[in-house]
Amino acid sequence: MTEQKSNLYIPGAIILAGFLVAMGIYLANKSNSPTKTNDQQVAVKSTNVDPVTSSDHILGNPSANITVIEYSDTECPFCKMFNTTMDTVMNTYGKDGKVAWVYRHFPLDAIHSKTRKEAEATECANELGGNSAFWNYLGLIYTNTPSNNGLDPAKLPTFAKTAGLDVTKFNACLASGKYANVVQADYLSGIKLGVQGTPFSAIVLKKALTEDQANTIANFVVQNQLSGYMTISNDKKEVDLNGALPLEAVEEVLNTVSK
Repeated sequence: MTEQKSNLYIPGAIILAGFLVAMGIYLANKSNSPTKTNDQQVAVKSTNVDPVTSSDHILGNPSANITVIEYSDTECPFCKMFNTTMDTVMNTYGKDGKVAWVYRHFPLDAIHSKTRKEAEATECANELGGNSAFWNYLGLIYTNTPSNNGLDPAKLPTFAKTAGLDVTKFNACLASGKYANVVQADYLSGIKLGVQGTPFSAIVLKKALTEDQANTIANFVVQNQLSGYMTISNDKKEVDLNGALPLEAVEEVLNTVSK
């Protein structure tokens, strides 16, 4: 009898838990909904991304006025989507030297246990073939992985061969774990910035946004209900994109800055 009575409580507990979760989502969405104000202010942040150094992987013009620094996870399906977006950005803006792309590792270990080794594999590709090999190898991972921890680790040496690298040296490099500290350094850089998920991108500007430019971006945020997904730094030299925002959102910032 006690067991039957106890079982009767289970559906009620589930319903109550579901109600609380739903209310939490509702209140969170309500609080994050953009509110149109007279000056269309977008959220600001005080912590800036770690500056680009010689140890970073840069695609495009290192002296570009705009640098997109992305924190990413090779097994994240949204990162795979955003990788395609950034390829388009670089083909459109990068070819003229206007934009540079920096890739940093941010493995989500709790859900993607294979990502760290894949990240180390890209670093081994860089050791054996330089910066171009890094980007080539990274592209092979994103093109071939089904995401969500679905890539067969046996493919990693195959990608090295496709990229024209010495497979024997690649395997030795990967087995050594010599680049685990590099991946971890990127991860900690993201943690310091406040990254909680991937992809997370910081669009870094050499020249601060003018008030008109900042307001233009703020209007775009409100009109497209992107509050919480696009954030401007206090010094107006950085615009953060939280998530796999569409190409239009990235281009909004790039085109606004270029005016």
